[in-house]
Amino acid sequence: MTAITMNDVQIKNLFKQAIVELIHERKDIFADFITYVEDVGMKNAIEEGSATEIVSREEIFEILEGTV
Repeated sequence: MTAITMNDVQIKNLFKQAIVELIHERKDIFADFITYVEDVGMKNAIEEGSATEIVSREEIFEILEGTV
């Protein structure tokens, strides 16, 4: 059996190629993964929001519009 040696750049490129192929060939798996990540992010945002003080809708839009 022959040993194969790869440097960090080659390994990184191999992983990138594998991920791109996975995205192209199995879009359903990738979409499920993205949905899961979004769900976890939403859960974390809700938990964090539950631990902070309540603000009004107007205050939020003032921040978003940059008038504060």
